[in-house]
Amino acid sequence: MKKSMPLAAVAVMLAPLAAGAETLRLSHQWAEGDVRHQVAQMVADEVAAADVDLEIQIFPNQTLFKAREQYTPLSRGQLDMTVLPLSYAGGQQPAYNLTLMPGLVRNLEHGDRLSKSEFGDAIREVMAEDDVMVLVDGYLAGGFGSNKGCITAPEDVQGVTIRAAGKSFEEMLAGAGASIASMASSEIYPALQTGVLDAANTSSESFVSYRLYEQLKCYTPAGDTALWFMYQPMIMNKTTFEELTEEQQAALMAAAEKAEAYYLAEGKKGDDLARETFREAGVEIAEMTEEDFNAWRELAKETAFKVFVEETPNGQELLDKALAVE
Repeated sequence: MKKSMPLAAVAVMLAPLAAGAETLRLSHQWAEGDVRHQVAQMVADEVAAADVDLEIQIFPNQTLFKAREQYTPLSRGQLDMTVLPLSYAGGQQPAYNLTLMPGLVRNLEHGDRLSKSEFGDAIREVMAEDDVMVLVDGYLAGGFGSNKGCITAPEDVQGVTIRAAGKSFEEMLAGAGASIASMASSEIYPALQTGVLDAANTSSESFVSYRLYEQLKCYTPAGDTALWFMYQPMIMNKTTFEELTEEQQAALMAAAEKAEAYYLAEGKKGDDLARETFREAGVEIAEMTEEDFNAWRELAKETAFKVFVEETPNGQELLDKALAVE
């Protein structure tokens, strides 16, 4: 009969693991070349360099949780950190739908000011109810891609099946006569490939990192009049953070501050890179005019804005706080 290992020997084997660094698990849906992964990697590297017995293990490409299934385990402490488009969790917290509201954000700097405003504070209060906190704020801009003619104005989506990322954009596009197909950005490529989708809204970074230029005929990039801005922060389970040592907390916050500045700078570069990548791939480039933008915003006021206020507790108050940010 095979002898069992003595308990003392088992204890000796496990001791080094128990004495090792605290390890946090960070899940996200992005490819490793994507800026959102790079933000996560920067935080992990900075924390490791601080030598405070804290390690962040990153699981990219949905290898731990599916794209839209990360917020709930995070709030329950089954996951420590994620980089998440917050509107993905709009079903759990309707207030989050305002973080992907058409025509609300004018540029990335404006998004940064929103994050640090009374509106941003209100969103963080909602997160705290779910035991979630923000480490790195960040908005990203995006555009339209289509196989059924270029999309610049509301009439261009009539009869088009489109993915729009969040509830508010879906409501606006449906109001313009589009058919809506909901999915994570990681699912857009095969949906275009198989004809499930005719068009998509997503971030400049996702248009490139998911190689959507291989499937699209026309691209409307983020420009001076970009309509699509989405809040995509790095967030963490609040209790997990509070259970870290003071030194570990300080190292994590210092790393987050550095990563936030990088995120804003790279977001601007990402818009230019997407435009050039699609041009080089031979995809037609369309430009949205100020007149187009205003038409979309008026439609949004009658659809997405209106529904948000009707369906969200304190919806008008939240919307007013966002609109008050110059």
